[in-house]
Parts: sequence; C-alpha cells; structure tokens
Amino acid sequence: MVRKTKQEAQETREKLLDAAETLFHHQGVSHTSLQQIAQEAGLTRGAVYWHFKDKGELFDAMMRRATMPLEEGVSKHNELPVSPVTLTELRWRLVNVFWTTMHNERTRRVFEIAMQKVEYTGELSALKERKLEARRVWRDQNRAAFDQAVRNGQLPATLDTQVAAIALVSLVDGLLHNWIADPTAFDLMKVGRQAVEGALTSMGRATGTQLLPPMTQDELARLGQQGVCQQGKTGCEPD
Repeated sequence: MVRKTKQEAQETREKLLDAAETLFHHQGVSHTSLQQIAQEAGLTRGAVYWHFKDKGELFDAMMRRATMPLEEGVSKHNELPVSPVTLTELRWRLVNVFWTTMHNERTRRVFEIAMQKVEYTGELSALKERKLEARRVWRDQNRAAFDQAVRNGQLPATLDTQVAAIALVSLVDGLLHNWIADPTAFDLMKVGRQAVEGALTSMGRATGTQLLPPMTQDELARLGQQGVCQQGKTGCEPD
C-alpha cells in the first residue's frame, strides 16, 4: 500500500509537470497561473501546493526533468571540485548537447521555454542564480579540461585557458539560441560539431602570435562614437 501511495504521488507530480510544460510552451510562464496548471492536469490547486511551494519551484522541477543539456549534458553539479575531462570527452559532451536538442522533443521544448518564454523576475528571480551557477560550473569544467590538455602537451602553453573556456561556452550557447529561434536555418549537429572541432583545433595551433595588430589608441577612442548598426555595415542585420 505504501508503495502504491508513492506511485500515485509520483504520477500526480508528473501530470502537473506535463501540464506546466504544455502551458508554459503555449502561452509563456508569466501568463500561466498555478490554477490553470491544475486544471490542465485535471487536479486541484491544492495538489499543486502539495508538490511545489510556488511556480518557481514547479518551473525548476520541469527544467530538471527534461535534463537540460547545458546543465546536465555538459556540466555535472556533483563534480565539485571540478574533475578535468579529456578533450575527446569534452567534444562528445558538446556534440551530445546538439544531438539531444535536435532529437529529443522534450529537451527542445523546454529550451524554447527557457530561451523565449520566461523572464527571471518575481517568483522566478531565485532561479537566475541557479542558472548562472550552472554556467559557471560549465565554464570551469571547460577550463579544467584545457588546463589538463596544456599539461599533457595537447594544447600550447601560450593558450589563455580562461578565455578559451568562455569562448567555447559562448560558441555553444550561441549555436543553441540561433537554432532554437529557427530550426530550419541550419543542421545543428553538423554545424555544431564542425564549430566545436574547429574551435578546439584552433586552440591547438595557438602560437601567441596575433593575426591582427593590437587596437590603436585612435580605434579605442572611437568606440561608442557611432551606432552599433549602420546600413551596409558588417555585423548588422538587414532591414
């Protein structure tokens, strides 16, 4: 009987998470109430509060259930202090992020919610720090992998591993955001794998010699003196 009661409680929790995922995706997080979630699940508002203290906790549980790639597929919260992984394993983890995002419907859906349909304010503001901490762990794990590769002679000693770690996070994050915004724009697996391998290869060729000369004082002084986007200029979207 106890086992059945636990099973029923888990089933109720799953219904609520399913309902939240559906409504958050259709109408956004801020426009979805706990009452609507309860109705969607065919349950009472009291059932929601039995499992979750507020919308923030429910949202957090929904994201964790989907095994968010940036938090679970790349970084492991229980790996503290950070345990270095090989460059081969690092590549696999990142490519696995791309594969999971493309082929796992739930992962893709919660990515859309997290990137397009939620503001980390009000009752969800506490989740912002968890999101930032996950990103810090991911960045630190990248740097640990690069530091180990430098010690093993796979990467040059001239490599700034902190900059490399930040750049890799930004590369993967940017690819995910762009693909989620328009999945028809490119093949995430193909482009993602090539981009990651290209980035790692370029790190291996680092010599410390700059391709471009340092920015001049005149160039630095002109920063902010013109609009970010001007018609026909590189880096600006067309009208």
